[in-house]
Amino acid sequence: MELAVIKNEAQYEAYLEWVNEMFDRKVAPDSPVGKKVEVALLLIKQFEDEHFPIPLPDPIDAIRLKMLELGLRNKDLVGKYGSKGHVSSLLNKRKPLTLELARLFHKEFNIPAEVLLS
Repeated sequence: MELAVIKNEAQYEAYLEWVNEMFDRKVAPDSPVGKKVEVALLLIKQFEDEHFPIPLPDPIDAIRLKMLELGLRNKDLVGKYGSKGHVSSLLNKRKPLTLELARLFHKEFNIPAEVLLS
């Protein structure tokens, strides 16, 4: 396969098909064909990023998911993030996420800043 920037859906589909075929053949990553597959994957990703962008999640939903992963409840945030009422209002989207709280959640929960500031 001759590699070039993907410009349309037909080329995109052809690249996907070729890459799948190479995976089925179990091409070695360090072989010449394996290196072409690596370049093809980068071209596919570039096309997907441009044509099929994935929106960032809602900041509060990201916080709630992280709390679920860590086994935290609303009451565990009281004190550090505000009063019981403030935490409840924040997590129920009745109060906005301030920059200061976004910093705290970023630091404590390792949630990307781009997500919290979206």
